[in-house]
Amino acid sequence: MSKPRVIIVGAGIAGPVLAVFLKKRGYDPVIYERLPGPGEGGLGFTLQPNGIRVLSLIPELLEQIPGHSPNRMIHCSCLGGVEDILIDSDISPATMRERFGFPVIGVRRPEFQQLLIDTAEKHGIEIKWGHQAMEFEQREDAVDVTFANGTKDTASFVVGCDGLHSNTRTALFGKEKADFTGMVRVGGVSPTPPALQGTLALVNNYGDGRHMIAYPVAEDRYSWAVTTRGPEAKEDWRTQNAEQQNEIRKGPLSAWGFGAGDLVKTGQKIVKYGLYDRPELESWFKGRIVLLGDAAHPTSPHLAQGANQAFEDIYHFVRLLGKHNPSADQLSTKFLLRVFTDYQDLRLLRTSELVRGSRRQGEIRVVEGVDACRARDEAIRAGLNDDAARRAHDELLSGPFTVNEM
Repeated sequence: MSKPRVIIVGAGIAGPVLAVFLKKRGYDPVIYERLPGPGEGGLGFTLQPNGIRVLSLIPELLEQIPGHSPNRMIHCSCLGGVEDILIDSDISPATMRERFGFPVIGVRRPEFQQLLIDTAEKHGIEIKWGHQAMEFEQREDAVDVTFANGTKDTASFVVGCDGLHSNTRTALFGKEKADFTGMVRVGGVSPTPPALQGTLALVNNYGDGRHMIAYPVAEDRYSWAVTTRGPEAKEDWRTQNAEQQNEIRKGPLSAWGFGAGDLVKTGQKIVKYGLYDRPELESWFKGRIVLLGDAAHPTSPHLAQGANQAFEDIYHFVRLLGKHNPSADQLSTKFLLRVFTDYQDLRLLRTSELVRGSRRQGEIRVVEGVDACRARDEAIRAGLNDDAARRAHDELLSGPFTVNEM
């Protein structure tokens, strides 16, 4: 009997990881990606212990991750020329492994995506570039997918991993406008500034109406992004032209303390983009088509959980497939309904809470006015002793499993 064919729409971060797990479970996944090849766009993000826990189930992957782990997490504030450290905590690899089993790793998105693509291909998974999924026709036992270039393919089921601007989501639930959060980001990659040399810290730097996140992605490189309120900027990840980059390098952000200004002044391939999320869905599937990761629950980046929650989705989705179909047989619609419903019921509420929490965190970080900023800074400082918040944070990083059931 032939293996069940699975079409995965999207070769970003979630798609290749899902494909590897499905292949290992006995399915026949193929990835279709609308772009002509791996993207150079995007900055960096942090792999958190909960996401790395899922990736650790792929042999030899962790050792190849192209990134770097910070030793400290520093929250600092610059108001009226006064620099103040609000929190300075130990998040070194040794400490994080002791607490959660895995470290925090800062990665550049293009390099990490390339690793995942290479890993998928080593597992015999085909990635078809330049194929934008446009139409999905469901039959009793299969889904026919038509792509913009005229190509057609058929699968037992389809998983939409095609991100914020998901065509799969649109095909299932109609067009909807992505919600602009009212915030924009400017970011780049820079040499490690003098203020952070020898420290390798993940730094949250707060100012009046602005916030910077910065973390090492190599021994001598930092990825950074500054969030402010501003008019909508299209999320196309394109580098600003030379004149625009120089304006940013020489602008008011270049005078920021704690090394933030140096990061801005030396920024390379600076990009500017809006921050978006989407309305919560009541369901993530119809028939034989299901959504996963940002296609299901796109989020602003303020909790650093976007990619990590996609990996949690993958763990539970594949675990439930294995639970209900251990032999990887051909799948009835009734069977898929059970798997998709269990997956959705387990993940929808949780991810919705995180999307809302991320937006709230963004609102808190970029308050305007000295009095409001001082109140924000004191709340951040007091948060160090908030037992409930600490328990919630520890629970998040300890997921999605203690004993692998995949």
